[in-house]
Amino acid sequence: MRLILTKKPKNVTIIEGFPGFGLIGTIATEFLMEHLQTEKIGIIEIDDIPAMVAIHQNKVIEPISIHYNKANNLVLVHAINIGKNMGWKVAEVICELAKELSAKEIISLEGVGSPTAEAGRVFYYSNAKNMAKRMDGVAHPLMEGIIVGVTGALLAKSTKTPLTALFAEARSGLPDSKAAAHIIQALDSYTGLKIDPKPLLKQAQMFEQKLKGIMKQQQNAEEVQDDKHLSYVG
Repeated sequence: MRLILTKKPKNVTIIEGFPGFGLIGTIATEFLMEHLQTEKIGIIEIDDIPAMVAIHQNKVIEPISIHYNKANNLVLVHAINIGKNMGWKVAEVICELAKELSAKEIISLEGVGSPTAEAGRVFYYSNAKNMAKRMDGVAHPLMEGIIVGVTGALLAKSTKTPLTALFAEARSGLPDSKAAAHIIQALDSYTGLKIDPKPLLKQAQMFEQKLKGIMKQQQNAEEVQDDKHLSYVG
């Protein structure tokens, strides 16, 4: 696994979203990339996943790409595929990225299952001090829960960079653009990005459909690759 950067801005805030429950992190970072003026400044290469990329609107979409918004000094980590059981390794690379860029904070965007039919709440966990006051009216403290994947690995790691995780409540494991819209609104309140919420849900739904298409193509490609492997060996 390799971190490759073409630019190294300093004192940034890193916002990362990885495929998880409801695809909240991926949809939310996709929206941020479209809403804010960003440029791609790097990728994370992973040897342990199938050698494939997605093509969307004549553009290559890597499994994990890194983008920079100069106006807010933000670095966005956007991911559509990290393979299986790679959470610890990817978390190590995120920590490496934070060190390379002297990051002020890492913000993780995630989804959690809703115990009721009425989803919509946003929760938070942070290792930073005095966070309760900053989060008042933004998100509820996460009192109980099991966090898996990259965000879980980051929370378990000992890192000098302050880490705050936002969790949007989703109704199912399927892509949930409405929950992603809720987490963007909470992120806006927390960071002061001044994101216009009016087109948020409509655009998030568009990203949901796009990601569904990309993931379906990836699944089909993996099945074809498996079939080819079976034909070679037997």
